[in-house]
Amino acid sequence: MGLKERRAQKDFEENKYPGLLDNVKTALGFEVPIEVKWETLAIDGSSHLYDECWPKVYFEPLSAALKSICADDMGKEALQGTLKNIVIQNTADCSNGSRWAAFADGVITLDHKPTTNVDNIKERTDSLTTLLENSL
Repeated sequence: MGLKERRAQKDFEENKYPGLLDNVKTALGFEVPIEVKWETLAIDGSSHLYDECWPKVYFEPLSAALKSICADDMGKEALQGTLKNIVIQNTADCSNGSRWAAFADGVITLDHKPTTNVDNIKERTDSLTTLLENSL
């Protein structure tokens, strides 16, 4: 990863990520560790896309799915009793919103290409919501 990508990543982490993290925490209604594997999200030559793509690919669908699950006490309690961690990464080169999420051993893992099928937010949201509903 070049200097340009590292600068863009750092800027995103410092300026945009805190607000996105607050949205996730608000949707959950409780604290859970979130691990973002930033080095896997950064792609050479794509630093100009981070501010637009990363929220749409990872954080907007995550917040929306968690808000849906935690809409009532039953969902919130089920998730709170099970969820240990959330991991956001790009290690599998997945571009399919129906296969981007996994939930095992209390860990939600979101693994998707950071600049591909960016506007398929609803597909990723629905996929994660269904996964959690079927797993809890």
